[in-house]
This record gives sequence, structure tokens and C-alpha cells, in this order.
Amino acid sequence: LMIKLKNLKSDFQFKRVLGQKKIHTNYFSVYFGKNLIKENNNKLNISFIIKKKLGNAVVRNKIKRRLRSAVQKNLKSKKFIDINYSYIIFGKSKAFSEKYTIIADELDKTFFRINQTNN
Repeated sequence: LMIKLKNLKSDFQFKRVLGQKKIHTNYFSVYFGKNLIKENNNKLNISFIIKKKLGNAVVRNKIKRRLRSAVQKNLKSKKFIDINYSYIIFGKSKAFSEKYTIIADELDKTFFRINQTNN
């Protein structure tokens, strides 16, 4: 079963998630909140946000791709991402220069911690 990544759409969705819990790491910050309604179960509500001041489009897109890829890897290995939650991930500039494996590890750890706090 492929889980599709779906961007948050409305202002309301963003505000709701941003108003809830968060975890910060050196490479990204994750904001997360429980979905209001149970939806069809193979979509993950997640948005990747990179601030303009972090660099030009090339830099920002690379950070976004690396984070998205780490999320997909985590989903594939059935690790810790709970799809009954919505997530907003803010990339940080360190995510551009750091080794991908380190970022992916950090992401796995972060989602593991999120799971601990949720259950």
C-alpha cells in the first residue's frame, strides 16, 4: 500500500497544526496535530516549508526534496509516522549541507518521539 503525501491546503489547517505540538531539531522543526476527521487511510497530510531567507530556489528545493524523501523512506519501512496526524515540517539551512543519512536518522528519531508523546 503506497501512502501518498498530501499538502495541507487551507489557512485553517495550517493555523490549527501550528497551534499544537512541536519538536525542533538542528535540521528541521515538526509541528503536528491530530486530524479532525478520519479520512481514507492512505494519505498523509504533510507540508514542507522552507523560509525564503534560507537561500535561493535551488537551495530551498533541495532541502524540501531531502526532507520529503526521508519521510517517504520512513513510511516505506513502516516506521513511526502516524497518518491520523497532520504535520508541517520547517526545513533549516543545515539540512542543505548535512549528509542525507544523518537527516533521515534525525527524522526517524523525531517521529519516534512524536509517537511516544501521542500514544
